Amino acid sequence: MKKIVITFGLISGALMALFMFGTLPFHDKIVFDKWGFVVGYTSMVLAFVLVFFGIRSYRENIGGGAISFGRAFAVGILIAVISSVCYVIAWEILYFNFMPDFMDKYAAHVIDQARASGATAEAIQKKTQEMQQFKQLYSNPFFNALMTFIEPFPVGLIITLISAAILRKKRAIQPA
Repeated sequence: MKKIVITFGLISGALMALFMFGTLPFHDKIVFDKWGFVVGYTSMVLAFVLVFFGIRSYRENIGGGAISFGRAFAVGILIAVISSVCYVIAWEILYFNFMPDFMDKYAAHVIDQARASGATAEAIQKKTQEMQQFKQLYSNPFFNALMTFIEPFPVGLIITLISAAILRKKRAIQPA
């Protein structure tokens, strides 16, 4: 199980990192609008398709064509965790080396949205303080990593549940 989980987890994680690095040149154009979410989560789903193939590989090569939902879930969730950790590592490299002003731009975007929506001066001031606190927290690599991990992992969890349900297969009963 270990070889399959590591192999598929690292390939999935490499794909997510590749997609993330590939969007870096377009960062200022898409990151804060709806297309940033569409591109980001679409690339995650594409990378997490390897969860399905990893479970299927385990079923066919280790399980002799059979796998329980629980075992399929265990294989899939381990692949999703490895992939999500690769995503975190890629983000940490990008954030601290190539985009150190990301939180400044994000905070400005959130405050501009509040102004555009007609928020009061008091609400804008409160939002500014919240963003300053978030920026301070986000400068901590451990907090940054935690927040980054919870971006892709729920997607991996959902794909794992769906894949485990689809791929579960009982052993055929041998005729006597």
